[in-house]
Amino acid sequence: MSNSCERNWFETGGSEYSKYRPKYPSSLVSYLTKLAPETELAVDVGCGTGQLTKLLANTFNTVMGFDPSNDQLANADPDPHITYQCAPAEELPIENSCASLVTAAQAAHWFNLHEFYQEVRRITLPGGILALISYGVLSLEPHLDNMFQEFYWNDLSPYWPPERTLVDTGYASIEFPFEELHPPSFEIRVQWDLPELFGYLLTWSAIRKAREAGKQNFLQKFTEDLSKAWGDDNVQRTIVWPINMRVGKVNPD
Repeated sequence: MSNSCERNWFETGGSEYSKYRPKYPSSLVSYLTKLAPETELAVDVGCGTGQLTKLLANTFNTVMGFDPSNDQLANADPDPHITYQCAPAEELPIENSCASLVTAAQAAHWFNLHEFYQEVRRITLPGGILALISYGVLSLEPHLDNMFQEFYWNDLSPYWPPERTLVDTGYASIEFPFEELHPPSFEIRVQWDLPELFGYLLTWSAIRKAREAGKQNFLQKFTEDLSKAWGDDNVQRTIVWPINMRVGKVNPD
């Protein structure tokens, strides 16, 4: 049994974004593929390291992934069906009327939505689909969840950017000027050990800001308390994120 109670997990780096970000379920991509008028081209905007982009390549002939961060793209896994390019969501270097599906996964809250929507209308085929996808706050097994929710909603609250509120509410309040569809429920469900969970938490901007603000005490207390409640670090436990989406037809036939 490993004892992590004296280890400050948040002292380590948070560079392994692509390793610890949760993967979207294949059922989500199957649903979006069925909505699209064809499967020639999908465009993933704000693709990061390609968590969703890779899945889209299983069902679309070509996928284009765009992100403004070269660092993120450098950690994306290559795929013969995917072309990655550094570009902002508001200026996509794509021809008019070519994409049957446009996705933005855990990214739309950073966009200038008015300009992004103009680009979406320009590049999308008649009957094409736009999906803004986000996953909400994770939940843990009952004996751990109250502690985690207290940490997220109270301790970390001052360190989240204002845009995070849009994620927490599932993009429910944003403008969405398209013919809206109503997707079924999806979730991300994994079995992780404690190092994997802390690896994921290290990708949070709020954690980085709390560290920069010198708030090591409450970070250390959280790691100690959660480690004690978790038990053996290597025990895998169920972690669930709800998936929230705004999905619509962009240029109806």
